[in-house]
Amino acid sequence: MSETSLWPRVTSGETNWYENELPRVIRPHRGHPVRTLTAISLVLLLASLLGISSAYLVIEREQPLNAVTIGPWQAYPKAGTTEADPYSVAIYTRGAVIPLASGEGLALVARVDSNEHLLDPTCVYRIAGQTPSARLWTLTAVNGRGDLVETLPGRVHLVSQNLLRAGDGTFEITAAASPQSGNWLPLAAGANASDGLRFVLRLYDAPVTTGAALDGVSMPVIERTGCP
Repeated sequence: MSETSLWPRVTSGETNWYENELPRVIRPHRGHPVRTLTAISLVLLLASLLGISSAYLVIEREQPLNAVTIGPWQAYPKAGTTEADPYSVAIYTRGAVIPLASGEGLALVARVDSNEHLLDPTCVYRIAGQTPSARLWTLTAVNGRGDLVETLPGRVHLVSQNLLRAGDGTFEITAAASPQSGNWLPLAAGANASDGLRFVLRLYDAPVTTGAALDGVSMPVIERTGCP
C-alpha cells in the first residue's frame, strides 16, 4: 500500500462544500486584477489627499509650531535656525517672512490678551510691565494676517529708547486707534473687529534667544481697558 493511499482523497465536490461552509470573511477569494488595482489606486489617492490637506491646513494657520508661551506672548526660538521644522519653514516662506536669526534677537507675538481673549483692533489695551534684557526692542501693531496697517500718526510701533518709564524701569503703553497721553501705540484707524490684531515684540541683541533662556522671564501684561 502506498503512502498516499493512507490519506482520504479530496474530490472537487468536497472542496466546494468545505469552502461554502466557511464564514464569508475567511473564505478563499481570488479578486479580479482590475478591481484590486482600482482599490489600491483609491487608497493611495485618499492618502495623498489627506496628507496634502493636513499640510495645507497647518500652513494656512500662519502660526509656526513649537511655540514657547509666556502669558499672552508666544516665541519661536527655533525660527531662522537649522532646527526649524519644515512646516514652520513653509509658513515663513509662504508669508515672505524672514525671522530673526538666533544671533540677532527674538520676536514674540501676542494674539490674545492676558485674559486669553482675542485681540480686537477696535478696543483699547494697556501693555505694562517690563521686557527681558535687550539692547533695543520694538513693539509693533499689525492686523490678524501680520500686515502693517494705516494709523492716524502714520506709525505702528514704539522703540524702547523713546519710552517713558517709571523709576523702577517698568512702563505702561496704551494701544488705541485714537491719540493717548504717555506711551501711545497707534492701532489701525477705522478698523473692524474682523481685521484682527497682533502685537509683535522684537528683542534685538538679547540673551534670551533659546527656549531654555525664556523660562522665568518677565513679560508685559496685556489688559483690555475698553471697547466702543
